[in-house]
Amino acid sequence: MVCNGRVSVLEESLKKSVGDRTAKAMAEHLGLHTVGDLLHHYPRRYAERGELTRLADLEVDEHVTVVARVEKAGMLGTGRGRRLEVVITDGSGRLTLVFFGRGAYHPQKELLPGRRALFAGKVTVFNRKRQLAHPDYKPLAGEDRPGEDAAADEWANKLLPLYPACRQLASWQLQQAVDTVLDGLEATGWEGVADPLPAALRAERGLVPLREALLKVHRPKTRADLWAARERLKWDEAFVLQVALARRRHADGQLPAVPRAAPAEGLLADFDARLPFTLTDGQRAVSADVFADLATDHPMHRLLQGEVGSGKTLVALRAMLAVVDAGGQAALLAPTEVLAQQHHRSITSMMGELAEAGLLGGAEHGTKVVLLTGSSGAAARRAALLDLATGEAGIVVGTHALIEDKVQFHDLGLVVVDEQHRFGVEQRDALRAKGNRGDDKRTPHLLVMTATPIPRTVAMTVFGDLETSVLDQLPAGRSPIASHVVPAADKPHFLSRAWERVREEVEGGHQAYVVCPRIGDSAEETEAKGGKEGKGAKKSAPPSPEDEAEKRPPLAVLDVAAQLSAGPGASLAGLQVEVLHGRMQPDAKDDVMRRFAAGEVDVLVATTVIEVGVDVPNATVMVIMDADRFGVSQLHQLRGRVGRGSAAGLCLLVTEMPEGTPARTRLDAVAGTQDGFRLSRIDLEQRREGDVLGQAQSGARSSLKMLAVIDDEDVIAEARDAAAALVAADPELAAYPELRGALASLLDDEREQFLDKG
Repeated sequence: MVCNGRVSVLEESLKKSVGDRTAKAMAEHLGLHTVGDLLHHYPRRYAERGELTRLADLEVDEHVTVVARVEKAGMLGTGRGRRLEVVITDGSGRLTLVFFGRGAYHPQKELLPGRRALFAGKVTVFNRKRQLAHPDYKPLAGEDRPGEDAAADEWANKLLPLYPACRQLASWQLQQAVDTVLDGLEATGWEGVADPLPAALRAERGLVPLREALLKVHRPKTRADLWAARERLKWDEAFVLQVALARRRHADGQLPAVPRAAPAEGLLADFDARLPFTLTDGQRAVSADVFADLATDHPMHRLLQGEVGSGKTLVALRAMLAVVDAGGQAALLAPTEVLAQQHHRSITSMMGELAEAGLLGGAEHGTKVVLLTGSSGAAARRAALLDLATGEAGIVVGTHALIEDKVQFHDLGLVVVDEQHRFGVEQRDALRAKGNRGDDKRTPHLLVMTATPIPRTVAMTVFGDLETSVLDQLPAGRSPIASHVVPAADKPHFLSRAWERVREEVEGGHQAYVVCPRIGDSAEETEAKGGKEGKGAKKSAPPSPEDEAEKRPPLAVLDVAAQLSAGPGASLAGLQVEVLHGRMQPDAKDDVMRRFAAGEVDVLVATTVIEVGVDVPNATVMVIMDADRFGVSQLHQLRGRVGRGSAAGLCLLVTEMPEGTPARTRLDAVAGTQDGFRLSRIDLEQRREGDVLGQAQSGARSSLKMLAVIDDEDVIAEARDAAAALVAADPELAAYPELRGALASLLDDEREQFLDKG
């Protein structure tokens, strides 16, 4: 970031301010490299006089900073085993501090009963009691020492910032470093620190200047100071991010694309005429938006999200047919071979003779629909590549195999990406690049689909460069799905009843899924999933039922299938039970899915390979083993595989987690609603949003420190509108050099590339 012709003070290395040793520790352990990094490392909370810090809620292995009072202290043991034990309390619970050897003498003099202090360290367990071994501490002057009224008043009237810390740097050490930096900036009148928010925007929103916000967030005098600082800093994060996305959308709008308006008569019209059902109002509305985008001379960038079973694939297929009618080709990119094969079967089934161009009985307006995956046979692969290169195949369905250099298109007009979160942006970008033919730089239209409902503000950030369409209306005839938690440990007879229900459904002519977290039959997999106990492990309190459930290796497909179908007392003995998982050969997977779809298999025991896209209307019941090992959204996706026909669906969530645990609460939430958007909010609140700029894909540290994409929905929506207006008026930000600098700071090379490929 440049200010008045020189690098901003916020971009300067921390070495100058805090010294080489501290700067090195901050860089290595907290990812803080510059003055700006440190000033944007905000306190995670603020302690007040008399505040209860809830020692009772501390978790083992957590690195904590607490404010508490010494209850008692004393030296124990003799010789080399001599140690100082200090018990601290905050009114909610107690915590033991232990100091050994010579390290005990100094704390013995300072940590006297009644003394209040800050304590920092890692929570461990010894003899069934939580403790901090050799914690850092800082006595709080004025709390209990007579004659220090001034210090006492200062402490009583001051909010004490507690920073996200690490073993090498305690919270108060970070506070001292922040104070050093702030004092230096104050001495220079904040010279070289530019404010990225336009003055008019600050005035309109009643936001304080940046320097005031930084002072108030680190040195608040009142809660009102904190509120003002947080509101301003949230706007910084939201607005700068939304400006980046608005510029991306503007740049996309300048790219050339071939308009793909479908004629009144052709493949699409013939397809619509043969549909045995009526499109929902939602499908019609979204299709109209998609067709309008396809008819423009700049590329469509649209996200289509919808509930499980809402008919997204049908909307995508109609878009692909429109492009084929207009002389182009369409590619559907799926994350797994099972899903690609399912899509291919579904599309060719829906199209019938329209998918058999060139074959006996093929329709006049038909086209070829080819499948291309990593396991495609040599002959099938050669035929598919030839059909794509010549334009004979209007539609191709495939996995990442579509991205390979050998795959060439005659005229790629539309890329449909299913379950975008399963792909890296590089894969999506590589496929779209195949629309450029030689010097003819024309970008294909893009439709991204996801069956994972996304809260509105997440869509505005994660997919902020895409226009969003939502399908939340289920087609007529879809049946409700009843969901129940099965507490296998507390009530084993409930699990027995679950298997009885499976047998009843099969005897009624239906089929069932049983989902497990693990494949099984792999030593490495068992070790990775199992507990970490071994030689040298620390002794701790007896494990709780929750600990036991977590340490046990997750249930495996191969083991569960064998237990259910074979041996004395097998719950599903006599039924046709088959397995499906990712280590099977592609032909074997396809064969199992084909026979299950044909009704030849009663119960399919599988991993999450069936999570999306698998459509077997006759499957009415799903049992999810170790359901607590799955995320909320994933459980919702899995549940959507049943109830796809006229018969009601049933989903049973089996768990050993006790009532009242966070895992059990998640399962109760899933069982309590079929609203995927509501569940997505719950899921996000529990996981926290991380870095909406794709931390997992770019490897960069989180850019959101103050903004919460669920709680700050209004801020994000308002920032998006303001950013769009500003970029429309000044795409290059020529009048906003400070804002350009903030963008450069926020979007390092990796993140800029991530957005560019979005």
